Amino acid sequence: MSRNRPPSTLEGAFCLHQLYHIDRRGLLLLDPSERQRVIDEASRVLTALNQRGDQDESGACYRVLSNVADLMLVYFRRTPDELSEVEQIVSELAIFEYLTPSYGYFSVVELSLHGAAERYKKLLAKQGLEEDTPEWDLALEAQLEKEKDTQKARLWPEIPEDPYICFYPMNKKRGENVNWFMLSPRERGMLMKDHGATGRKYYGRVTQIITSSTGLADYDWGVDLFAKQAVDFKKLIYEMRFDEVSAKYAEFGPFYIGIRSTAEELFQPKLPSFAEELMTGSRG
Repeated sequence: MSRNRPPSTLEGAFCLHQLYHIDRRGLLLLDPSERQRVIDEASRVLTALNQRGDQDESGACYRVLSNVADLMLVYFRRTPDELSEVEQIVSELAIFEYLTPSYGYFSVVELSLHGAAERYKKLLAKQGLEEDTPEWDLALEAQLEKEKDTQKARLWPEIPEDPYICFYPMNKKRGENVNWFMLSPRERGMLMKDHGATGRKYYGRVTQIITSSTGLADYDWGVDLFAKQAVDFKKLIYEMRFDEVSAKYAEFGPFYIGIRSTAEELFQPKLPSFAEELMTGSRG
């Protein structure tokens, strides 16, 4: 039996990350009334795009730390077509004249059967099915299909209200000597189980959404972490680096840290108010 047979998966919402640089100087040079008109339009439209609707839609705006970008927009929708529509709506805003694309990432929420294999192991064994066979995977997928209602929150996630986000893409190594995809399903499952145990230590502090991007982007997975304290990103990721699945098999892309914000907060210039505070001595 082939060792590199892929595990079955269930897919949910499609996800889009858009990162931009903001021409803040250009906005500052606008007539104040025109600048406010541009910001009001962006605020009104982005707020509407971010609101969760009847079709499991979710979105959020983030101010990005460091100079890699200024703005990150994150959207979950049922289809790629809906995400394409979101892109077009954003590009038609007057504020778009002051945005320069920095990075983009397209992916889809994926529910792997690694963990399900453990939960249903005894049940499927009673049915006379042999582990690590196509029949086993199909039976697992059928079990998950029955549980779609209970898995809905994972397949169609709502972006947490936490103030901080950490987004990064990643691969599993597939070199000549170290190749994740040549491990057996049992080996991959055990490594991911240990990895998950590390993550569960941060339950209540860090929320995670994993999306798959194989064939959709330059990396295989996208990871979104949400937390009330940004330092928890460092603690969690540092501890996970010591798991074998990370230490031996993982390759990480760039990391983007954002602070949840409204469009009004993102685009409103800070210099005038800062200068006024300096003149009045309110900053000491």
